[in-house]
Amino acid sequence: MQHFPIFLDLQGRRVVLAGGGNAALAKLRLLLKTEARLTVIAADPAPEIRAWAAEHRLALIARAMAPGDALCAALFYAAHEDATEDARAAALARADGALVNIVDNLEDSAFITPAIVDRDPVTVAIGTEGAAPVLARAIKADLEERLPAGLGTLARIGKAFRAAAERLPFGEPRRRFWRDYYFDAGPRALAKGAAHVQAALETLLDRSLARTPRAPFVEFVGAGPGDPDLLTLKARKALDRADVVIHDRLVSPAILDLARREATIIDAGKEGFGPSMAQQDITALILAHATDGAHVVRLKGGDPGVFGRLDEEIETVEDAGIAYGIVPGITAASAAAASLGRSLTRRGRNGALRIVTGHDARGFAEQDWAALAKPGAITAIYMGKRAARFLQGRLMMHGADPATPVSVVENAGRPGERLLPTNLGALSADLDDAQLTGPAVILLGLAPPEAAALPALPQLEEALP
Repeated sequence: MQHFPIFLDLQGRRVVLAGGGNAALAKLRLLLKTEARLTVIAADPAPEIRAWAAEHRLALIARAMAPGDALCAALFYAAHEDATEDARAAALARADGALVNIVDNLEDSAFITPAIVDRDPVTVAIGTEGAAPVLARAIKADLEERLPAGLGTLARIGKAFRAAAERLPFGEPRRRFWRDYYFDAGPRALAKGAAHVQAALETLLDRSLARTPRAPFVEFVGAGPGDPDLLTLKARKALDRADVVIHDRLVSPAILDLARREATIIDAGKEGFGPSMAQQDITALILAHATDGAHVVRLKGGDPGVFGRLDEEIETVEDAGIAYGIVPGITAASAAAASLGRSLTRRGRNGALRIVTGHDARGFAEQDWAALAKPGAITAIYMGKRAARFLQGRLMMHGADPATPVSVVENAGRPGERLLPTNLGALSADLDDAQLTGPAVILLGLAPPEAAALPALPQLEEALP
């Protein structure tokens, strides 16, 4: 993000525009909606600019830009539609300490003016950093149709009522009240006339205060492999209503960004053979926030029911008498196979799929090695990087062919995804050479199609030291 979007308070502040033609008029029509003190500098201003000056809506200096003209200005616009004169005026304004925008010159501008949907005081700003102005205008047109004209009236009345609404408990009760107002009670009252809106707010507040306080609730939510586009709709809704999000280390920042800005975000990450938050501390966090009345989302990478210690956390919540829900997610094995372009099951090849862990709380995990070693068997091995030599030895001891294909997918479903095609006999050595640092799934018995395998090898080599 090169341009950081902000809303600048221009009430009573000076804004200067140099130019008097069509580009100047377009900017002034927008700036006249603000409460800024506008000054226009133009040797030959358009009739509309002279008329606005006569109405005292702006100050007009009918000459070319001179040093000192932009002193104390919060913003300066160069809108001459002449590159040489715009550059001269912009240099003078910079010397005066103003932030400068040159119309239709993104590279030399310190700020840009976005496309705006105006439902004062509700304002939507749309910017593409100059990459696609046509797209910005299309989005603006779509939002203009979607947002009712009366939205600004509802927002102004609602703003004056905020102090009264603070009688409601912070969190979901207060959010529910405002949702009911803006999307139900408010529009219905406004349809009868603005005078009815205040009474509708008071009635809605009385009804909300009379509701039984919300019981604690915990949602165990699967964040999927890391790609926000693979997050389920139900998981997105859970993040939108969460007061507290307690997440593990495999949850990507892009998914955490989907949580409400007001939500408390707590990192409860665990790392195999590395620094971890103790499980009892995690469950204590869940209980502390839930019993305090928060809507808690316990966010886990992949699916919470696959090596996510879900049962342990559910038992703790149940023992405390707290209600809970489970939102499943896409597990890493599914994402890895999809990235590979292969199916985890296939008629005539394997009628079963095993998902196992490379290590557990006691160390390297023992499995039914004879079953895993059978020809045609497909096994997804989680947390298996450090256990690779152990897995390799156990499987070959029980008759597995060293030539059994193996695909290792690191960061499945994420931008930094890497594929390591190998075989059981070379697995440990190839993993050592590859030095994978991200979470990886080992797909035993599954090779990438030839078309998928070929481009993966250069990609892996480029990432190696």
